Amino acid sequence: MTGLFKQALLVGGETVDVRVGTGGLITEVQGELTPADGETVEDLDGRLLLSAPAEPHAHLDKALTADAVPNPSGDLMGAINAWRAHGYDSTVDDIHRRARAAVLRGLAHGITAVRSHVNVLDPSGVIPVEALLRLRDELGHLVEIQLVGLVAQPDTQPGNYRLLQEALDMGVDVVGGCPHVEADRREVLRLTLDLAGERGLPIDLHTDENLNPESRDLLDLARTVRSTGFESGVVASHCVSLGMMDAGEQQAIAHEVAEAGVGVIALPQTNLFLQGRDHPTATPRGLTALRALDQAGVVVAGGADNVQDPFNSMGRVDPFETASLLVMAGHLLPHEAWSWVTDRARLVMGLDPIEIAPGSQADLMAVRAGSVREAVASAPTDRVIIKGGRVVARTTVAQEFPGLS
Repeated sequence: MTGLFKQALLVGGETVDVRVGTGGLITEVQGELTPADGETVEDLDGRLLLSAPAEPHAHLDKALTADAVPNPSGDLMGAINAWRAHGYDSTVDDIHRRARAAVLRGLAHGITAVRSHVNVLDPSGVIPVEALLRLRDELGHLVEIQLVGLVAQPDTQPGNYRLLQEALDMGVDVVGGCPHVEADRREVLRLTLDLAGERGLPIDLHTDENLNPESRDLLDLARTVRSTGFESGVVASHCVSLGMMDAGEQQAIAHEVAEAGVGVIALPQTNLFLQGRDHPTATPRGLTALRALDQAGVVVAGGADNVQDPFNSMGRVDPFETASLLVMAGHLLPHEAWSWVTDRARLVMGLDPIEIAPGSQADLMAVRAGSVREAVASAPTDRVIIKGGRVVARTTVAQEFPGLS
């Protein structure tokens, strides 16, 4: 047996013990269980037990570069230009060091699976890929790491498209891209689908990352997926322009997206940072149409995106931060927001959701809170992180008030 976790508070208010078997799967959830001989016992001491969150959209190769790569304008093109001017000279060791720090911060906060986009562009070539593949080999037993090859402008820079193929040969898991910054968006979409189809790999595209209500990349993607019969899994990230359309257009596009089986990742923090800077009054929040997509049956997840880099100078790699922003800026209810950074985040990554029930993978997080709402609001520092039934991270806090009698 792997272990027994005692005195766990469930979301419904029940206190239980949870037993995990040798395969890292939950075998028993009961009010009280007796430890077996040789079984490791962890007393959760009434902490709220939750399924471990996942991060479905990161940029680990850029993480923690905000001071070295400034973005004075603060918008998307400012970030892109800043990275092109200053970010390409990173070495494998430098990228690995920063990405490792970001992943371990995320693990301490509960993240046991992460999907990261990684640049494959001239002049850096596949250096970022080498760094993140090294990281995946090093930390893969603690955090499941998926890599998305992020290539831009293959139509004008064919070398970048060849670099993407090289990255896939090296072991990158998902085909990515940014059609919304391309001169010929539909050609880029065709190239992406063809390559992913040849390789039998899923797609994860930056889509409609702008406030132009005429932008229709998400709709083009959904229709192309349906017309080609692509079945390897498709995710569209950002989809910001959809939030600027009227309700009827949102609903119509959302239904086509649902019919195509395209998942959407909302990225509130980076979109709040980058978008709306040219709207000094009634500034848009820069979020996609969360409710319209959800009500149409689209699997919508929430992610943090960039962390302290030119695309987002803030960020703590904390799923409670993402969930809180989905509540505050996206008007989701706390339990909805939490499901978007846990079960739904895993679904868009092609992973099974986690349940605190027999048969489920024991990727769990225990925090000092009495409810999901309190946990999202307070983001408790005190956390116990469990991967496959084994404690892999623990943060405890000692709080004192010497001035009180």
